[in-house]
Amino acid sequence: MSAKPIPGRTTAAAEGEIVVFLIGMRINHFRAPHQWVPVFVGMLRMLRELKRIPGSGLLGHQLLSGSPRTYYVVQYWESKEKLLDYAAAPDRLHRKAWAMINRFERGSRRHVGIWHETYVVPAGSYESIYGDMPPYGLAAATGSLPVERRGVTARERFARGAQG
Repeated sequence: MSAKPIPGRTTAAAEGEIVVFLIGMRINHFRAPHQWVPVFVGMLRMLRELKRIPGSGLLGHQLLSGSPRTYYVVQYWESKEKLLDYAAAPDRLHRKAWAMINRFERGSRRHVGIWHETYVVPAGSYESIYGDMPPYGLAAATGSLPVERRGVTARERFARGAQG
């Protein structure tokens, strides 16, 4: 992501359906880094792997912290099929990470919590606006456009998205 702000108001260049995938972890016991550090590192390794796979379907992501205990990734995907294909691929890191998480849960006394949420967002059901910001969020994943190309108001941007 470029740190240089784009002057004025912009919007994401996303077209069509978007899948938003949120995945995160919560450190329940700071004194058990042997349980939560591998989970955090695993999240980063999977993101690096996805960047290296041509056509993986991952459009972009943002790593965020909700508190000293919680870390999560907002991911934007082309389709739920590509997300599910990655999650199920036996030769990819996700399967190994999921097996590790299951082993930790059985023997861990719940030192780390994990969660995810998936949203399939149809065209016409999302809009975005950024003022004097570098590309961020959906715009970092799909590119940005001057807001006027999609509509000056949120209502106009929603209407344009519904038309395709």
